[in-house]
Amino acid sequence: MKFKILLALIFVNLLQAQKFYFPKTAVTDSVIMEKQIPNLALQVIPHLQSAKYKPENTVDLMDNLFRLQMVAQDYKNSLVSLSENRNLFADNNMGGYRYIGFEMYSLSKIAQKESNTSFSNALQKVFNQKYRSLPEKLIPRLRLALDGDVKESRKQLKKILDKQKDKDSIDYRTALALCKSYLSYKTYSGIKPQVMQLLTSKDKERFIIETKDLTIKNGATLTITIVRKKGNTSPLPVILTSNIYAGSFDEFFGKRAAVYNYVGAVVNTRGKRNSNNINNPFEHESEDIYEVIDWVSKQPWCDGKVGMIGGSYLGFSQWAAVKKLHPALKTIVPQVAVGIGIDYPAQNNIFMSYMLQWIQYVTNNKLTDEADFANAVKWDSIYTKWYKSGKAFRSLDTISGKPSKIFQRWLDHPGYDQYWQKMVPYKEDFSKINIPILTTTGYYDDDQIGALYYFKQHHLYNKNADHYLVIGPYNHGGAQSFGFTYVNGNPIDPVARISIDDLAFSWFDYILKGGKKPEILKDRINFQVMNTNTWKHVADLDKMHTSTLKFYLQDKKNTSSVFNKPETKSFTTQVVDFKNRDQKDIYYKVSKKDSIKMTTSIAFESEVLDKDMIISGNLSGFFNVSINKKDFDTDTYLYQIQSDGKSSLLSTHIVRASYAKNNEKRQLLEPNKTEQIPINNSYFMSKKIEKGSKLLLLVGINKNPNWQINYGSGKDVSDETIKDSGEPLEIKWYNDSYVEIPVYKD
Repeated sequence: MKFKILLALIFVNLLQAQKFYFPKTAVTDSVIMEKQIPNLALQVIPHLQSAKYKPENTVDLMDNLFRLQMVAQDYKNSLVSLSENRNLFADNNMGGYRYIGFEMYSLSKIAQKESNTSFSNALQKVFNQKYRSLPEKLIPRLRLALDGDVKESRKQLKKILDKQKDKDSIDYRTALALCKSYLSYKTYSGIKPQVMQLLTSKDKERFIIETKDLTIKNGATLTITIVRKKGNTSPLPVILTSNIYAGSFDEFFGKRAAVYNYVGAVVNTRGKRNSNNINNPFEHESEDIYEVIDWVSKQPWCDGKVGMIGGSYLGFSQWAAVKKLHPALKTIVPQVAVGIGIDYPAQNNIFMSYMLQWIQYVTNNKLTDEADFANAVKWDSIYTKWYKSGKAFRSLDTISGKPSKIFQRWLDHPGYDQYWQKMVPYKEDFSKINIPILTTTGYYDDDQIGALYYFKQHHLYNKNADHYLVIGPYNHGGAQSFGFTYVNGNPIDPVARISIDDLAFSWFDYILKGGKKPEILKDRINFQVMNTNTWKHVADLDKMHTSTLKFYLQDKKNTSSVFNKPETKSFTTQVVDFKNRDQKDIYYKVSKKDSIKMTTSIAFESEVLDKDMIISGNLSGFFNVSINKKDFDTDTYLYQIQSDGKSSLLSTHIVRASYAKNNEKRQLLEPNKTEQIPINNSYFMSKKIEKGSKLLLLVGINKNPNWQINYGSGKDVSDETIKDSGEPLEIKWYNDSYVEIPVYKD
């Protein structure tokens, strides 16, 4: 009865100010906070689905709901909400490990009350039951899932409480953040020591895990972790991963290989874990991995065959490994592979601010600095401070408070020169790579350009390359694990919700054990067409589309169709003042509910499409421009605007104009002369665009805190400052410029 009265009062309060009662004494007295915070959670819950606060998708809604229900000590309903969150997150129980620490805490609280036992006893019983019930393929993820950061959650909790000092009320967003940080601290401080000990005991029953310091012939010392399943006593193929992210991921990768009935070997790069060598990311992978494979292939638990797997940097490592191919390396599965010098740390020759954040992430200590890397507020403030200062991009590391030799060294190589070329295969090197390869990437993968660069170069220089590609609606994480149900807030087609892990190890079975070829690999290119719930299979990338459509830079008011070449030549002028660092953002209004930022862009909108269209492939074309400077960085976005007014991003492209024709050699523009800038290395996409939609093309200038700023003086862009900006950039976008859109028809 009390609960019903409280709910009634809460709904009355909804009509009043969006603030909740939370006494200031609770901020300084932990006993009072323990009593008050469940009531606070109950007050917040009804607001979750209000129009003002409702998350974009149900996954996030259920995420917040189960946490608040836990804080409110409604453990049974929290388990229902958590289960729904998992089901929405991924199909086929692929996300069954997700939030398992919270699940164990809730189950233990229920068991503690029902059995009148201690929390510790209840937790042990719950852990054992849960461990037995998990599919074996989820076991490797347990340590990662249970390894909550108690120190960081306590820090976040204190930070929020400090802001509440001397206040008796709390707003919705702060209340939600307080409940969530309180729950993380309460849960993991309560379960982590015990469950980690229990998990270690279970691991010893299932796996043989060895960690060695390996001194290789070139003098480097590297830490390697070997994981074998106890039941496997005969020599097996080894699945090797070269991992710069030393820590919990080492055992995860090793155990993953073991549960698929391989030997897992995970070697950390120079300077990581127990290695006292200098940590220079990317630079020594090729020579080091050759020596590691040589050692691994001669061990008694190896049958002489080695495969490699991993994503992002770990994908790059495999391409480094095949620059000097060891005979024992029979196949690689590079996933979302970093294209070093191609898409990271510069994309199409434009350096990104994020590179400094990543450098510190992997070099601050012998493992990884998770708390610093995840501190979005800190890094946003550093990028903004640099942007506002007008200082050279080279000063970014000094502004961060931690000068970096690596950051400076990378900036010394703005073109794709020998420094980058020596790290991975280059041109004719690809012709010598004759082992089978499976590449996976996604339409929303940050390293898609890199992954496809290797794929294209391999096929360009080796006409008989045995190299397959799987690409679908996956982001950077999904294309190296499994297809999440929602990507960028939108559901992906059911047919795309596959396990990339299962695909990769089916490939290993096929190559290393004489198994069956994975069903999805019907041709060299295997791509999922979004909004059709189908996969397509073609022999090369150019066959992802059957025709093209040229979108000209012209106002639709002046033509019957933006897809028709203009009859008379004209231009649209854009002016960008690089000295203005306080410019307010400008938005293109799509509908009453949706708008798109276009602060340094100009917009071109197509007519309404009178039939469905499948866009499949990547944007190409040319920009015909003239500028009053020697260089500039283009910034291009293609959107779909649905008939209901909702927008979705289809593809992006940025490039430094002076490197657009040759990424190895800078060719400055001649001021006030018409120049042609080719569009290459844009993002691939395959999606059905429904009848009644429009296409929106934004073209403009790159000017924001996340990237270098090219002032156009012709000097090294990393050294340019706001003093080099001179007069505002004036660019004439000629209407015979076009973005070529690839179209697929059955």
